[in-house]
Amino acid sequence: MQQVIAELQEAGVGDIKLGAPMAPYTTWEIGGPADVLLVPQTKEQLVGAVKLLYRHQTPWFVLGRGSNLLVADKGIRGVVIKLGPALDYARFDGNLVHAGGAHSFIVLTVKASKQGLTGLEFAGGIPGSVGGAVYMNAGAHGSDVSRILKQAEVMLDTGELVIMTKDDLQYAYRHSVLHRLPGIVTEAVFELAYGDRTEIAGTLAAYKDRRMRTQPLSLPCAGSVFRNPENHHAAKLIEEAGLKGTRIGGAEVSTLHANFMINTGQATANDILALMKHVQERVFEKFGVQLVPEVLKVGEF
Repeated sequence: MQQVIAELQEAGVGDIKLGAPMAPYTTWEIGGPADVLLVPQTKEQLVGAVKLLYRHQTPWFVLGRGSNLLVADKGIRGVVIKLGPALDYARFDGNLVHAGGAHSFIVLTVKASKQGLTGLEFAGGIPGSVGGAVYMNAGAHGSDVSRILKQAEVMLDTGELVIMTKDDLQYAYRHSVLHRLPGIVTEAVFELAYGDRTEIAGTLAAYKDRRMRTQPLSLPCAGSVFRNPENHHAAKLIEEAGLKGTRIGGAEVSTLHANFMINTGQATANDILALMKHVQERVFEKFGVQLVPEVLKVGEF
């Protein structure tokens, strides 16, 4: 690893931090140190870094805005790549929106509404990056990324840049081909429709009001913990199993929204995992339904 670090530093492929704790970079505020945290400042630096890591067969993980993510207490071996400001942008070309992989999905929604473009309203409460949303096929309110994505530019683990269409990404519920094909979403192109600015703003405001009333957004959390099983809502199953407020260590099932788990202050990744397992067991015992995690586990568990 020391040789890889030396070559990364010599290549000048971005800002490098050694042994950086991941907790400050996740919305759960949980996570041990990464061997290396690399922040490329340009796409060219990102290409150079990924090619170098591929040559050394060094494992890497790309970090967006840290939502929907559980990082192990022991941290992450290898290199964590956090996309820099060069990939934090959005530009509009008629009804097409080009957004960098590091851009906030929520901010993109607001920008689109001001342009009088409809189709992104569902994303007004999804606190991740554009790249993460494309990777996960993020969705809410009966819609998701697959409904509006035209294409994405993806950097493969070799450092090669390719264009992938919606069909190429093989979208399913909260899933894409990128779950098994290592890559970094550097840009996404969304195809929206023209609409009424007042109606779009009204929809966004209604969704925001509902979120503020029903989700513990003022506390460290990662969004929905479990996927909704077919013909069920995970939150309803968890609540009906009597699990709201259940606590293990510093992790607690939210009393406001049962499919959210909050860090009450000193939660560890192991606390969250133990609570997830407990919830899965209780829901299966009571309803015979197996809850599948939506959050991604990363690191040395």
